[in-house]
Amino acid sequence: MKLRQMAVILVASSAGLVASAAYAEPNEMKANTGTFRSLDRNGDGYLTRNEVSHIGSYTRSFDIADENRDGKLTPDEFIKSESIRERELAGAYAADTALTAKVKAALARELELKSRDVHVETDKGRVLLSGWVDSNAQQKKAYQVASRVDGVKLVKDGMTVR
Repeated sequence: MKLRQMAVILVASSAGLVASAAYAEPNEMKANTGTFRSLDRNGDGYLTRNEVSHIGSYTRSFDIADENRDGKLTPDEFIKSESIRERELAGAYAADTALTAKVKAALARELELKSRDVHVETDKGRVLLSGWVDSNAQQKKAYQVASRVDGVKLVKDGMTVR
């Protein structure tokens, strides 16, 4: 229950941060302008897909923020793109947090493993199991249980038999 509450608090906090960015103070706007200028390699006052291609998480937000579909972002469109990107990153983090909780619950339920014995880390649906188990059979079962949890894309086994 605590993990679910933490995930809700995290999502609410992220939404608050994004909302506050929409009403940014002048100093925050200057920071966004500085970021815009640093990304605008050719100094033409626009950002192209090529100029932000090294930042993988920009692809989707760039397309949404490019309102006039000219393949370039103005400073105003860039601020919108940043907001969209930050919301998506916060949502992905919350989804990983929830998935970690689901895997831990499944391990506790099916193997009666204590959370201090096996640690679960999640990144974009990929789960890393680490820590200690009592036998090879328990290690194999933990891997199988984690693999069956809805939303898990990949499980890496970093567990050690005592």
